[in-house]
Amino acid sequence: MTWQEKDNTLQAEFEFKDFQEAFAFMTEVAIQSEKQNHHPLWTNVWNKVSFKLNTHDAGNVVTDKDQKLAKSISNIYEKYSK
Repeated sequence: MTWQEKDNTLQAEFEFKDFQEAFAFMTEVAIQSEKQNHHPLWTNVWNKVSFKLNTHDAGNVVTDKDQKLAKSISNIYEKYSK
């Protein structure tokens, strides 16, 4: 999965076999987001989860916090893509 920087956000979309798997992924991302105290803008439609990350405190631009969370999200996704 490749993250793209567009419109002052890091963006990515992840696809899963079904809604249940997508929701399990979202649960793991929520826990990791809390640990990092950095929360994504995300949407879920059936088996797809889309993200737009930026740092509101820094003026709605992409920062190291976003890069770190994106990496964590990608690492979580790896478990589902095998």
